[in-house]
Amino acid sequence: MYKSFYQLRQNPFEITPDPSFLFSTARHNEALASLYYGVRARKGFVVLTGEVGTGKTMLVRCVLDLLQRTGVAFAYVFNPSLSPLEFIRYIAGDLGLPVAGKAKDEIILALSAFLVERHRLNLTTLLVVDEAHYLSPELLEEVRLLTNLETTQRKLLQIVLAGQPELDEMLDSFELRQLKQRIALRCHLEPLDLGETRGYIQRRLQIAGRVPEKIIFSEPAVSAIFRHSKGFPRMVNTICENALLSGYARRAAVIPDEVIEEVARDLRLGVVSQKDNKKNRSAGGEQEVKKLELVRAVKTLLELHDYLQEMKSTEKEEKTSVPYRTSAQ
Repeated sequence: MYKSFYQLRQNPFEITPDPSFLFSTARHNEALASLYYGVRARKGFVVLTGEVGTGKTMLVRCVLDLLQRTGVAFAYVFNPSLSPLEFIRYIAGDLGLPVAGKAKDEIILALSAFLVERHRLNLTTLLVVDEAHYLSPELLEEVRLLTNLETTQRKLLQIVLAGQPELDEMLDSFELRQLKQRIALRCHLEPLDLGETRGYIQRRLQIAGRVPEKIIFSEPAVSAIFRHSKGFPRMVNTICENALLSGYARRAAVIPDEVIEEVARDLRLGVVSQKDNKKNRSAGGEQEVKKLELVRAVKTLLELHDYLQEMKSTEKEEKTSVPYRTSAQ
């Protein structure tokens, strides 16, 4: 709708993870290098974490695009809400192995033989689990067992887990210490800063066909986008897409910050549910009650201590005041 008005060949702010729109910051480059190196060097186990909308799936897709050119075969699990059998069946099926009617042990044997043969041909095989923070303890144990598929020199299956920071918390737990010890590389994505947000917007517009010299978003608009998105690329895309539609409707060649503010209101950015507020207030109230109970308990203990000390002093005084009586002669 707005493409011809803003002289664009394609929509610049789609929220789908298209690798051709990758905007590399120093952190993204580091994570991309870690993922690529971890798989190509057959390190075995790599973990990528980041908050919602920081570009984890985009980065994974970029790595897969690069690895496919080098002959790497991969299974990509994007919905880890599976049972252990479904999980193993999905992996084997995505790698092209027949799984219909087979039991779990048969699938694992076939998978092991497949991995050994690819290793013999000096080929790499990769398992990627996206949204890995949703993995159940049972599936994390399955992942750990898959890391046991190895020769004396190398891991037969390379594994990449990508998820939100909750994944780090899960892997740091005492119960998963065996799995944590097998992690070769860990990388974390952060939101963009203001300068990176500006570059991100310009980069996407340029790829979509906009001449770099012709700006679409004014500097105050870019600042407003950063403020409302908090630097999360997915939110930047959503705000900019809506702003382009609104700017087109207004026939605004350059989008001002007023449009961004209007879009933010329409998207209800910054609005917090009253239920969440009540929960927070309730949690705060519970903490206050616990604090008061603790103070009362300490006060009671101190009073009891003072009372016992007073009783001891009284008993001593009574003993010293009793006269010594001698027996009658």
